[in-house]
Order: sequence, then C-alpha cells, then structure tokens
Amino acid sequence: MSTAPTATGGDGPVPPPRTSAPGVAVDSSTVDGTAAAAPVVDRPAVGDVTWPAGVPVAEPAEPVVADVGRVRWDPAERRARASQSFWTAVVGVPAIFSVLRLGVEAGGELQTTLLLVANVGPVNLLAGFLTTAARLLSTGLVAVFALGAVLAVSADRLPPGTRRRPLFARWADITPAWVVLASFLLALITWPLLYLPLLLPAFVAAFQLRPGRLHERVVPRLLLIGALLAGYGWLMLPTLRAAVRQGDEWLALALIVVPPLLALFIAGPLPGMVIRPLASVTEVAVLATLIWAAVPVISTPVLPLTVTTVGPESGPTEDVRGHVVTTDDVNMVILQEKGGVRYVPVGLVRAQVLCPSEEELPRHQLRVHDFHVEDSLLEGMGRRVRPVHRIDAACRTPA
Repeated sequence: MSTAPTATGGDGPVPPPRTSAPGVAVDSSTVDGTAAAAPVVDRPAVGDVTWPAGVPVAEPAEPVVADVGRVRWDPAERRARASQSFWTAVVGVPAIFSVLRLGVEAGGELQTTLLLVANVGPVNLLAGFLTTAARLLSTGLVAVFALGAVLAVSADRLPPGTRRRPLFARWADITPAWVVLASFLLALITWPLLYLPLLLPAFVAAFQLRPGRLHERVVPRLLLIGALLAGYGWLMLPTLRAAVRQGDEWLALALIVVPPLLALFIAGPLPGMVIRPLASVTEVAVLATLIWAAVPVISTPVLPLTVTTVGPESGPTEDVRGHVVTTDDVNMVILQEKGGVRYVPVGLVRAQVLCPSEEELPRHQLRVHDFHVEDSLLEGMGRRVRPVHRIDAACRTPA
C-alpha cells in the first residue's frame, strides 16, 4: 500500500502542507487532536496553485495619510521632502556663493577665474566666505525660523486636512531646537550692533515666548516685562541720546525703539484668513531680501587688498593697488583693482601695505558702551585686543 510522500525534518517525518478550496474553511483542530491557535481563512490563489494552509498571510501595511483636498499626503514623506530641501539649501548655497565670488572678483574673465581657482585653496575660500557671509546665512535662518514658527502655530488652528502647511512652517517643524538656537547665536556674534535689537522679536517668534508664559498672574508678569524693558533701556540709553543729538539718525532710533515693543505682540497665532497670503508673501520677501543682500557678499573680494610699491633701487616707483594672488621665486601675481593681472618681478618689490576697502569705512558715529554700532560683537572684541591702526597714506591714493 502506497503512502503520501513526506518531508523529513529534524524530529521525524513532517506532513506536507494542506490546501484549502476557495470558500471552504479548514477545521481548526490538528491531526493530533489539539486545537489550533486560530481558524484558517481562505488563502489567495496564485494561478492554479492555492496558498498553503499552514502559512499565514501578511496583511499589507497602509501608511497613515491625511486627506488634503483631492490629494492624499503621507506625513512621513512630507517631512522627508522638507528636510531634504532645507539641508540642500543650507549646504548648497555657500558652495554656489563661493564659486560666484571667484567669478565676480576675476571680472568675468575665464582665464583670470581659472588663475584664482588654481591659487585660492578651499580652506581659504571657506574662511573668506564665513567671515563675510556668515551674517547673510544667519539672517536667512533667523527669518525662516521666526516666520516658520508663527505660521506653524497659526496653521495648527486651522481645521485638519484643509490645505498643505506653508513651506517655512514645515521647515520649522523638522528643524531641531539646537539648530535654531545656533542660528541665533551666530547672528548675535556676526550682526552689527545696530541690528541686534531685531533679534528680540525674532527670538520671541521662533520660540513662541508669549508674555503669558512669564507668569500666570498679571501683576508679576507686568513687573517682569517692565524690568526687562528697563534693562534694555539702560543698555541703549546713551546711544539713544547720541542719536537724538545728531538729528539725522532716524534709522538708528527706529531700530533701537521699535523691536522690543514688537516683541510683546509678535508671537502667534494669526487669524486663519491671513495665513495663506502671508505665507506666500513672506516666502517671496525673504528670497528677494537674501538676493539683494547677496550682491555685496558675492562682490566682496576673497583676497586682501594691498598697495605694492614697485620700482628699481635708484629710480622712480609705482604703487600697484590690488590683490596678491600668489608669489613665487620669480614673480608676484597681482590682480589689480582697476582690472587685469600684473606679474611683478620679486626683485622690484620695495614695500607693501594692507588697506581697508570702502565698505569697511564707518558711516555712523554712534557707539554702544565703547562698541561702534557698525561692528559686530566679534569685531568689537577684536578691536579691543588690537586697536585699528592708522590708514597708510598709500591707501588714500586713488587707483
């Protein structure tokens, strides 16, 4: 008598898998009389072969999605796209600016650009970018985080699934708190002192520090706000008096007085009817502001400005004003300020002085406790360590 074929396992013969006919349930008891854990339901058929009865069928996992109009958005996918776009902008923008700076400084000439690329190392290029464009980068980050936090808390008040959240709000949601705090610290040490009061409303908006969070009772809350404003007034009072005496420092007066008052009311949420128009307008405004502020950053030289005195030992000399690209045993390569590259024999170099650019010359006569308002905290501390030297007469000579 023939028997059904069996598979041999580690503990003895194992019966072959059973199949079930479509629409017919399988008995829940096993061969040895013990009860199964759960009844076996119908198995899907693949072609002419049915699914084995002893193998469970995994149910497909469906992601949690939110209905947004006619489109179903996956929240995880939205966060991943927002994170990717944010970090792409943070990493890609400095690299693009560095390349553009070399092209602009070369006067748009291909050969001069290649000369700068060959002699300006990536470390020097990165250092030059950080010293000149750090305030631009921090300005963009502070604006995005402040506006994004206000739009995010305002969008939370809307009915769920009404419309897609604003771009800045999504960036604010996926950004860690330490990154936001680091952007404010970078702005604190790189912004000119004249614009530092703008960080007060921006910080309040980014972290949603409403006056009600200071104290639950009204009287202590008002006392704390008054103490903070009094400390700010003590810090800025000498500067305010000097600005009033000069009479033409209206911009400085507005930048000192308005931001602390604006910080009391800037935290959200905003009315629902203005969220979408405000989001579109602020995105365009921030982009336009960054482009406008990026023009001087791109045009700022990477190399230091010098005046090199050239001439024989006994004879007339000439002052060559420009940026030294490289120096070897034969020539000193100078990118002239008026354009063009000049190769000066090393034996003809008699003197060389370092000169400030026109953008570094002060335009205001205001100070905040011995710090000039156009200096950042980093620059102000540096001037205390090593005061500004007198500008050499060669630097005042027009090119």
